Amino acid sequence: MITVTKTFLPPINEYNKQVQRAWDKQWLTNRGELVLELEEKLKNYLNISNIITTNNGTVPLQIALKLLGNQGEIITTPFSYVATAAAIVWENCTPIFVDIHPKYLTIDETKIEAAITNKTTAILATHVFGNPCNVEVIEMIAQKHNLKVIYDAAHAFGVTYKGKSLFDYGDISTCSFHATKLFHTGEGGAMFAKDPDLYHKMFYSHNFGHEGSLSFYGLGINGKLSELQAAMGLSILPYMDMIFSERKIIVEYYNSNLDLSKIQLLKLREYTNWNYSYFPIIFNSESKLLKIEKVLNDNQIFPRRYFYPSLNTVEYMKGDLMIVSESIASRILCLPLYIGLSIEELQKIVSLINENL
Repeated sequence: MITVTKTFLPPINEYNKQVQRAWDKQWLTNRGELVLELEEKLKNYLNISNIITTNNGTVPLQIALKLLGNQGEIITTPFSYVATAAAIVWENCTPIFVDIHPKYLTIDETKIEAAITNKTTAILATHVFGNPCNVEVIEMIAQKHNLKVIYDAAHAFGVTYKGKSLFDYGDISTCSFHATKLFHTGEGGAMFAKDPDLYHKMFYSHNFGHEGSLSFYGLGINGKLSELQAAMGLSILPYMDMIFSERKIIVEYYNSNLDLSKIQLLKLREYTNWNYSYFPIIFNSESKLLKIEKVLNDNQIFPRRYFYPSLNTVEYMKGDLMIVSESIASRILCLPLYIGLSIEELQKIVSLINENL
């Protein structure tokens, strides 16, 4: 069976060595030495100034919205995983959807200003499949209208734009370290902010608001990464360059062998050093997608419809018609992409698609 993704696992003895450190210390949570070491190594690897690791990738979104959303209207994309917009609703804010660019698939920055009202407090945009939003224009709009910018960068580990980590953009940037991601801690995430005061608020927010053990800076929740999660991250980080290079080979095979006259590919924004996180293809119609999906499934190949449905159609956050997002969501399919996918398997996938287009 060929699935859309497969978790990369380091050699078990390497993971066990990291876990043994936690066992020896008898310290499994509350920011032990493994978490602290992982954060330092990630800062060096990503060339960023700060990071707060978290127990999943949704908590950073919730903390960001708690600190910056002020229960107002949040301009966001309808084309993302449900967690992006669900976090807005969860934090008692209101999602205001803005349609997406038909090629880049990120929020269409030319349509943002028309959605701003006196209730708007922030923009929450997603770097879709690791493809950067138009961060310069979004920053200009935010400054003009005194808005905060939050980026859901769940797919953006290792991506740079104009030579700088995508995590360095926006007031707050968030990432997921879920097991399906390129870099993972089994379950986990991270958040980033350059402003020291905001960083301080984020830090105590993910640790119950603690100021030491007996007093509190303010309101907080439990968003801490555990030592066992950090052990996985420390075991995987040395393999990241290999992971990127192996995934690049698979992406290049798809690019070279798929019949591109009958499908649309993701257009990467200029000046982007991408991470080969997903391989989406867009068909001319939903009926064609469903036909190809069935053919692949019948051959024990299971791609996935990322992202479907368009979030403006989800009942608890129903929004206006989003013509581009709804169309793309109905026609996009992510193909299998993971370490260990063989040339023979790739040939089978490509042949089945080309023969049935």
